[in-house]
Amino acid sequence: MSADQPLVLGIETSCDETGVGIVRGETLLVDAIASSVDEHARFGGVVPEVASRAHLEAMIPTIERATRDAGVRLADLDAVAVTSGPGLAGALMVGVAAAKSLAVALGKPLYGVNHLASHVAVDIVEHGPLPEPTLAMLVSGGHSSLLLVPDVTAEITSLGSTIDDAAGEAFDKVARVLGLPFPGGPHIDRAAREGDRVAIDFPRGLTTGRDLERHRFDFSFSGLKTAVARWVQAREAAGEPVPVADVAASFQEAVTDVLTRKAVAACKEHGVENLQIGGGVAANSRLRAMAQERCDEAGIALRVPRPGLCTDNGAMVASLGAQMVLKGRTPSDLALPADSSMPVTEVQS
Repeated sequence: MSADQPLVLGIETSCDETGVGIVRGETLLVDAIASSVDEHARFGGVVPEVASRAHLEAMIPTIERATRDAGVRLADLDAVAVTSGPGLAGALMVGVAAAKSLAVALGKPLYGVNHLASHVAVDIVEHGPLPEPTLAMLVSGGHSSLLLVPDVTAEITSLGSTIDDAAGEAFDKVARVLGLPFPGGPHIDRAAREGDRVAIDFPRGLTTGRDLERHRFDFSFSGLKTAVARWVQAREAAGEPVPVADVAASFQEAVTDVLTRKAVAACKEHGVENLQIGGGVAANSRLRAMAQERCDEAGIALRVPRPGLCTDNGAMVASLGAQMVLKGRTPSDLALPADSSMPVTEVQS
C-alpha cells in the first residue's frame, strides 16, 4: 500500500441504493449503484423488506461491476469500509454482512462508518481535503442536520437537527399532495422552475421568537407540509384549479430559505468560514443557488458535491474509509453491529 494512496472499497446499503465505490487516496475510481427506487414508487415510499431483498440480489453483481470498471482486483484492496448506521436495520445488515465477508476472505481491515459522516467525506474526492473545521449541512429524506466537523474521521458535533419531518420527507409528502411521482424532490424541483417562488407565503418553521431561542439550529418541516396540504385542499374544495408549479416553487422557497438561513447563521456564530452541503436534497437546484448567494454575501466558502454524489452512494463510504486509513484510525472489530440509530457523533463503529 502506498502510504498516501490506500485503495478502499466502500459499501452503502442504508436505504434503497446498493452503492459500491472504490477510492484510491483522495481519487474516486468508480461509483457503482444499483437502485431499487422503482420497486418502491408504487407504494409512495421505501418498503424496508423490499429494500433488503434488493440489496441481497444486487450486492455481488455491483461489487463485480465496480472492480471491473475500476480495473482493480479485490486482492488489491487495502481496506473495506461499510455504512454501519444509521439507516434501515435490515438493509444495513446486508451491507455489513457483505463487508465482513470480504474483509475476512481478503484478510483486510474493516471500517464500519457513519452514514452522515460519509456524506461529509465524499466531497474530498470532488474538491480535495476538507478544511478543518468545516460546517456541514446534511439534508435528505431522513435527516436535516447542521454539524460542526473539526475532523471527519473522529470528531463531529451536532448543532441542530430535524424535530419532525426531514426536508426530503417533506418534499416526498408535498409531491404526493400535488400528484407528482415518488421520489418527490426531483419532480418538485422540475415543476418549480415554471412557478412563482413568491406566489404563496408558506410558513418558515422555527425561525422566529421563542422557537429560535429553543431551537436555534433545529429544523421543522411538518407544519410547512401541512400548510401546503391545506392550501391545496382549500383550492380543490372551492372547485378551483391547483397551480402546481406555483405551489412547488413557493414550497421549495420556504424549505431552502430556512435551510440556508440557519446554515449561514451557524457558520457566523461558530466562526467557521467553510460550509458544505450534502445529502439527497443537496441536488436541489434552488438550494444550491440560494446557498451560493448567501454564502457569497457572508464571505463563506461553499462546497457542494455534484448531484450524483449527494444521494446515497458507495463512493462516500470509500472516501471516509480512505481517510480513516490515512489518519491511522484503528479498524473496526469484526463483531461490529448494524446500528439503525447510530448517532452522528459516533463516526466509527
